[in-house]
Amino acid sequence: MKVAEKHGAAAGEAGRPARADWTIDQGWEQYSEAEHGVWKTLFERQCKLLPGRACDEFVRGMSDLTLDADRIPDFRRLSEVLMKRTGWQIVAVPGLVPDEVFFEHLANRRFPAGQFIRKPGQLDYLEEPDVFHDVFGHVPMLVNPVMADYIQAYGVGGLRARQLGVLPQLARVYWYTVEFGLVQQRDGLRLYGAGIASSFTESVFCLDDASPNRLGFDLERVMRTRYRIDDFQETYFVLDHLDQLLELAHIDFAPLYERVKQASELEPGDVLPGDRVIGRGTGTYHRAKRQGM
Repeated sequence: MKVAEKHGAAAGEAGRPARADWTIDQGWEQYSEAEHGVWKTLFERQCKLLPGRACDEFVRGMSDLTLDADRIPDFRRLSEVLMKRTGWQIVAVPGLVPDEVFFEHLANRRFPAGQFIRKPGQLDYLEEPDVFHDVFGHVPMLVNPVMADYIQAYGVGGLRARQLGVLPQLARVYWYTVEFGLVQQRDGLRLYGAGIASSFTESVFCLDDASPNRLGFDLERVMRTRYRIDDFQETYFVLDHLDQLLELAHIDFAPLYERVKQASELEPGDVLPGDRVIGRGTGTYHRAKRQGM
């Protein structure tokens, strides 16, 4: 599944909710058997695919949450587990929410999750993040204290970046870490980004395909790099270890914003002489797409 940028868009089909924070009741009892069936299909195929691909922290988070393969999770139960572990809770929203709402929730350790689930014909592509992407992809990592602190710090930083007019640069950091990040572990590259973990096809592409670049994570480099919202990523940035996210949570971004604003924007598939190249991609996949093959 390809996910749209989490913030910077209006809510989904339900329109603007009555509550100022855009939260709604999950309405767990109202899910149909067909909707639970879509969850089951997605859940089972990802659980078969991810061993040996997902990072240790993701696997551990899945185990701690004890998600049910047969039923869409109840956010109330998930929040009880998370609150005890990292102080986070899951709140239901109707779809994408405005920037300031999204950041405000994260800054207060509330993760806004889409309440709806995709249709059976949308298993591999969805424009808006649904309950499977948000819960299966994101919530296991929120059990981890490092990711829990990092995403809260991103929420605080997002409120500031919005005021400074540099939100696109900060959004790229979220995209290339929380959504589409890879990490080096003792047994090889592993995925931890929710956009990958919830996608059957990208879980394979990001690690196995020769096409994409895999580059060592560099904050300023990432802030300059555009990304793909409608297809596989052309470049994945790799952390040496997950604790690097904690370092990012304590950096003063103000001087970085100034430097990045003076630098040129980079295309998703660019490789620079100064990059730490873990694997240089062939670019075959995206080149074929551009040529209409």
